Amino acid sequence: MTWILEGAALFCVVYYVILTVYAGFSVSFSLIWPALATVFVLLAAGLHFLRRHEGRAPSWIFISTATVCMAGFVIFAVTEVLIAFHAFTATRQAADYVIVLGARVKDREISRSLKRRLDRAVEYAEANPNTVLVLSGGQGKDEPVSEARAMYEYLEYNGVAPERLLLEDQSSNTAQNITFSRKVIERQEFYKAQSAQARLQEYYQERSQEDPVRIAVLTSDYHLFRAKSIARKQGLSGVTGIAASGDPVLAIHMWVRECFAVLKDKFMGRM
Repeated sequence: MTWILEGAALFCVVYYVILTVYAGFSVSFSLIWPALATVFVLLAAGLHFLRRHEGRAPSWIFISTATVCMAGFVIFAVTEVLIAFHAFTATRQAADYVIVLGARVKDREISRSLKRRLDRAVEYAEANPNTVLVLSGGQGKDEPVSEARAMYEYLEYNGVAPERLLLEDQSSNTAQNITFSRKVIERQEFYKAQSAQARLQEYYQERSQEDPVRIAVLTSDYHLFRAKSIARKQGLSGVTGIAASGDPVLAIHMWVRECFAVLKDKFMGRM
């Protein structure tokens, strides 16, 4: 058991170095890896100590530590299974609106993660010419433009018609992405209804409950579970998910980080 903990600690250190070399120190939550390495080293040292002093150390120390570790592992495993299930069962169905979730913009350049989302959005837009994309993401303190504006410029440059792009540039987290994007969609549907009534008053019929607005969320594969859960919590019961592939080097980090984000949003009542 000790060698497993020591191996896990070594992996965390090596992966942190790879992460830093590949993406720099700006990767959010990257310090989790040296922190985990420290935890594994302490656990290995504690286990080694207990073995050397078997019978003299209080048994409750071992039992309580093992219980906490096992509970943490079970919570982590269950959360990751849920994340994986939603990542690998993403929809390919057409939607009326697709909320494209933003990611960091630095020096007017989109991040690797955001580029993958936008490339997936281009593919989806080409396959579904009637779908409107809602580009959701505000402007952080260190971002030169809003994420929504950066996405708009990228998608327009790659051939998506401007009239198919709606901007939501006030959000700063996933919950706000959904809340504010929903308002954008509702406003767009209202304008469409007003326009239709003005042009074709006698033939116009409002959208029935049997034919609701079809909304999907497009984001990185690891992020789909949380995004869809938040959307459903806010009343979008029929929301579906569209997955963009993640960066293979950052994948382990993103999936681990997402577990903590899921637990945080669940604790705060957002999911």
